[in-house]
Amino acid sequence: MRSLTFLITGGSGFLGGALINRLALLPETSVIAPIRDLRMVFPSSVRSVPFGDINGANDWHGITKSVDVVIHVAARVHVMHDTLTDPLAAFREVNVEGTLNLARQAVEAGVKRFIFISSIKVNGEQTSSGAPYTADDMPAPVDPYGISKLEAEQGLLALAADTGMEVVIIRPVLVYGPGVKANFLSMMRWLYRGVPLPFGAVQNRRSLVALDNLVDLIVTCIDHPAAANQRFLASDGEDVSTTDLLRKLAFALGKPAHLIRVPVWLMSTVATFLGRRALSQRLFGSLQVDITKNQQLLGWTPPVSLDDALGLTAQYFLDARRS
Repeated sequence: MRSLTFLITGGSGFLGGALINRLALLPETSVIAPIRDLRMVFPSSVRSVPFGDINGANDWHGITKSVDVVIHVAARVHVMHDTLTDPLAAFREVNVEGTLNLARQAVEAGVKRFIFISSIKVNGEQTSSGAPYTADDMPAPVDPYGISKLEAEQGLLALAADTGMEVVIIRPVLVYGPGVKANFLSMMRWLYRGVPLPFGAVQNRRSLVALDNLVDLIVTCIDHPAAANQRFLASDGEDVSTTDLLRKLAFALGKPAHLIRVPVWLMSTVATFLGRRALSQRLFGSLQVDITKNQQLLGWTPPVSLDDALGLTAQYFLDARRS
């Protein structure tokens, strides 16, 4: 890879931080990271720039100068219990207006490629058995977050057609890895403590993507000629049920999995009654993706297996508990 300068947004987050650290290892590479928290420590080849909230009014001109590739990771992320009266407007302000404002200024600065980290929610929320999403399926977002990501994608591709700046869109499924938070971390805590869980009879199929695999796909898309103006889905290429995932995680943690075989219909009914239908869908529904396009166009396959990635995730969790 030739010498390149990258602008990476979202550097203080789970994916953005890992991506910055990976790119900083490349020879003759420099990285610009606009972040809120300047206390964050990055490798010496990374220039941290103080920056506030992303929206449609940001001035990027001083930052995008001499940048070759923008990788836009920052976003207003999905909120489980959003209390805003107009959540779609809030998502649009950051994910659509903020993204397109950055992209337009990137064009003015002569940026050659803009990589946009979107979401599988652009495709939809759930798949039928044996019918995984593909990158070129008709989008069917359901919630405001997914809608805003689709609108950003559409705006970026239109900008690419008008200006010649190349755009790459990557839609990850659930990302996990060392330092993961939210529900995945909660699952590890339950398993580590030996909490009995009523998920012993779930036969769904879910695609996941390890942090290392997603970062590797992004790096592949930096200068691959076939990636220009394409959409890709990101996963490990291995699908698991919720039951199998918990068993694999428990094994990686060195703990027995205490999984009780409760009928899925009963748990779904209770979850719906308690107003947790979205969580029920994640636990019991299927969401599979087909990444054949990645292999065909990019020659890319996930370098880390599901079991190895779960092992790394569990080891980080165990080390953190001991420190």
